[in-house]
Amino acid sequence: MNSLLAYSESKTEQIKPFTSDGCSSFPDGTIKQKKLWLNCCVEHDKSYWMGGTEKQRLQADKELKSCVEKTGEKAIANLMMAGVRFGGSAYLPTSFRWGYGWDFKRGYKKLNDRELEFANKLLKKYENGIK
Repeated sequence: MNSLLAYSESKTEQIKPFTSDGCSSFPDGTIKQKKLWLNCCVEHDKSYWMGGTEKQRLQADKELKSCVEKTGEKAIANLMMAGVRFGGSAYLPTSFRWGYGWDFKRGYKKLNDRELEFANKLLKKYENGIK
């Protein structure tokens, strides 16, 4: 039985280390404040990297919009919301899709406890500057 368990664990998907490209194909800020909403995008990337359910994606997108609105850029926040809702689908083979830390075709799948624990460890490493 132990060899069967070891086999099934070896077939478990592994999330890749976290990466962020900032605001993907969008400016990170204004001409005067070049990184005005960059932190909003990096936080959003953490959610997109980790993936999960469609409901979690919608929540992440709403949080991005709210964060950018707090910079005083409501029009930009609305534009970004439209962009991520349109272009961030888990079913598009892009580097910025929902769940991009996983192999393509994972889709909208809730992370199990082990996946969530491992993903959170990788995020802590990233936040502490550990490669």
